[in-house]
Formats: sequence, C-alpha cells, structure tokens
Amino acid sequence: VLFLSLPLLLNPFQMIGQVFMVVDVPHHCDTSWIRAIAPNLTEEEQLNLTLPRDADGAYEQCSMYSPVDWDLTSIVAYGLNATEKCSSGWVYPSAQPPSLLTEFDLVCDRKDLNDISQSVYMVGLLLGAMIFGPLSDRIGRRPIFLISILLQGLFGVGTAFVPHFYVYMAFRCVVGASVSGILITTLALATEWVGVSSRPKAVLISHCFVAIGQMILAGLSYGIRNWRLLEIAGSAPIFALFFYIWVLPESARWLVTKGRIEEAKKVLQKAASINKRTIPPRLLEQLKPETQTKSGSTLDLFRKKHLRKVTLIMSCTWFAVSLVYYGLSLSVTSLGLDIYLTQFAFGAVELPARFCCIFLLQWFGRKKTQAVLLLLSGLMCLVITGIPEDQPMATTVLAIIGKFTASASFSTSYVYSAELFPTVIRQTGVGLCSMSARVAGIMAPLIRLLGQYHRAIPMAIFGSAPVVGGLLCILLPETHGADLAD
Repeated sequence: VLFLSLPLLLNPFQMIGQVFMVVDVPHHCDTSWIRAIAPNLTEEEQLNLTLPRDADGAYEQCSMYSPVDWDLTSIVAYGLNATEKCSSGWVYPSAQPPSLLTEFDLVCDRKDLNDISQSVYMVGLLLGAMIFGPLSDRIGRRPIFLISILLQGLFGVGTAFVPHFYVYMAFRCVVGASVSGILITTLALATEWVGVSSRPKAVLISHCFVAIGQMILAGLSYGIRNWRLLEIAGSAPIFALFFYIWVLPESARWLVTKGRIEEAKKVLQKAASINKRTIPPRLLEQLKPETQTKSGSTLDLFRKKHLRKVTLIMSCTWFAVSLVYYGLSLSVTSLGLDIYLTQFAFGAVELPARFCCIFLLQWFGRKKTQAVLLLLSGLMCLVITGIPEDQPMATTVLAIIGKFTASASFSTSYVYSAELFPTVIRQTGVGLCSMSARVAGIMAPLIRLLGQYHRAIPMAIFGSAPVVGGLLCILLPETHGADLAD
C-alpha cells in the first residue's frame, strides 16, 4: 500500500498545479511603436499617449490607440482616438518570474486558453480510463502501473521544456492519461491484495497521500514561482520509483481469474514469507483455475439487469463528485483570499476527510455514507451562490467544507465501486465510472467560464449535480462486510 501510495503524492502537481502557474498580473498592450517617433519619452508619458483608460481611470489592459505616422507634436496636440486590440503583444512587470500567463500571453482574447488547457488535461484522464482500465484487466495491474509511472515522468518533465502552448497542452494530455492509469491500477491492487475488513483502509490510506501532496504543492508553489522549475519539481521525483520493477507484485486474485495458478502461488508465498507466516500446502492446492476465465467486456456491464443499474448509478455518482471536486479545486484563485493559504487549507481538510472515511464506511456502510456526503458537498456550493462578493472569508469557509465532503465522497466512491463490480470486469467497470468522472473533469473548467455572465452560475451547477447523485445512491445495494464478487 505504501508503494502504491507514493506516486499519488505527485498527483496534485499534475491535477491543479497549473492554477499556480497562471497567477494574474497587471499587463497592458505593447505600444513601443511610439518609441520610433519619440525615443526620449518616459514610460508614463508613453502609456498616457498610447493607452485608453477605463471607467476607474486605470489603463485598459486589452486595447490601445491605433498606431499613426504623425510626429510627437501632433499626437500631443490632437491626441489619439481610434482604438484596437493589442497587435504587438503585451508588457508585464519586469520583476515577475516566468509564468504560463506571461510566457504564452494567456490574457485578454487568449485568457480562456487557461481553462481550455485544464479541460485538455482532463481529456487525457478520460483517455487513460478508456485505455488503461480494460488493458489492466487483460494484461495485468502491475505492467499498466509501471507504464503509467514511466509516461508521467517522461512527459511531466518534458512539459517544462515546451516552446509553444499547444505543445504544452498535448504533453499535459499524455500526463493526464498516465495519472489515470496510476489511479485505477492503485485501486485494483490495493483492493485485491487485502481482506474484507481492511479493504477501505488500503484504498483510503493511498488517498491520504493525495491530500499530503496538495499541502506540499501549496508550499512548493509558494517557494518556486518559475513555472518550468515548478513543473520539474512536481514530475522528476517519480523517476526514483523505478525500483518498483523488482518489488511490486501482481494481483494474486487477478492471476487466479486468468488461470495462472502457479504464478499466484508464488506471489502468495512471497507475501506470507514477508509477513513471517506460512501457507499450508493443502491450502495452496485448493487454488484452482476459474471455470470461466474469459475476460469481461464493457457490454457485460449492460447485459445483466443488476450490473446495468449499478453501472448507470455509479457513473452518475462519479460524474457528480468529480464535478464538485474539480469545480472547487480550480476555483482557488476566485475565492478572494491568498491562493497559497487557501490551497494549503484545501489539502489540510482532505487529510481528515479521507481518514474519517475509514470509520464512516465501517459505522454507516457504503450507501448511506456516499449519499449523505454527496448531498452535503452539493448544498455547500448552492449556499455559496447566495453569499455576497464582498464576503471572501465566508465563501472560502463554505468552499473548504464542500471540499472536505467532496474529498470524502470521492474516496467512498472508489471503495464502493470496487466492491460492486466482479473481479473479471472490475477494472472495466471502474474504468467506465472513471470515464464518467473525467467527462465531469473536462466540463468543470469550461463551466467556470460561465462566470463571466454571472458569478453564481458555476457554483449553482457544481452544487446541483451532487444533490441529484446523492439521491440516486439510495437505489444501490449495500456492500459493507460482503465478500468481493469474482
């Protein structure tokens, strides 16, 4: 479980690290054309002559007076009237360290590229769920986990050296796919290597590492303001995990379902020797190939009435919890308080949220826990829509509570899904649910763009979906204490 959890420390860097690479800074159009006419102008004189002012008297950030071929005396005497969009780029504070915003001009008409690139990353998560979920059911959990680690390291570090923003988005898409591969194989291995009583603990301990990673992200992004260095710092450490090739075991449960009994016996005996236990030979001899070992397919999830209901409701649940989780995570910059402190608080509340799940799932079962947590996270977002804009503290506190319940709900959905689907199509089922979550992840940054029409619209959408998802959970069966279905 520790080995599976270590890569998850870096997940927040890939998931929401971009929030700290696109911090808004003052900017204005590059109007150096006037320097050719009057090279001795001071900066203030240049701006005064070439930039219009807004209603508050500040220089416009996205427009300038159209260049003319007059002399300086005429420009001063008559002034410039015709305006146009910035045609020669933008000027930023010279002391500002390189960020995605300043290096690729993510301002004015190009501002939406920031949220669009976050959606492209989420498309990568979706592709990873589509590709790696079924693949891990076919070729094994271990090889997919190792391939995903390699891809995340190579393309994560490669992102720090990209020359163009569109190349950056392509690399981020691949990183998203690799993160998805790590998440779904971690779930499978953590679930399939432990017994019924410890199953939630194994999954949720690994999720606690994501919360710790979020707090580390807040500190690291505060200290490293250069976006390329921050990208390297959040990606390169994964190369230290290549020793997993020799120490990470394949799932014994998966080996048995594939009829590879001798390999299953070897990994079980290795586990027993590490735990200083012995497995009686007669017990090992009871391991027999499954009578039906053919791989399940996505269609199997919809052929059986019971599985069809589970698949549809869990897909809706994952969609709802993903929408509210990413909606809140990506809204750090718009809550009104210091983004580094807010991010640290978001990470800090995730740790007890994930940890509390271990007890909530034992005390109240899977179904009640999932439903109530979803309803609470949705209600927090809906309440935020009614908070005045000049109350950032109240908004942030409610967002932190929403993040707490959304995080706990996300952890619950991982445990619950793994228990609802049978082994032979577990990864396919979880992969399908994960795809639903990734669709929500793609939509979350785009929904934030609706805030330009009314600031309450995004939060209203982020809050409505989990309320519906929580109500649907009532129709699911309880799996607390039940054996895993093979």
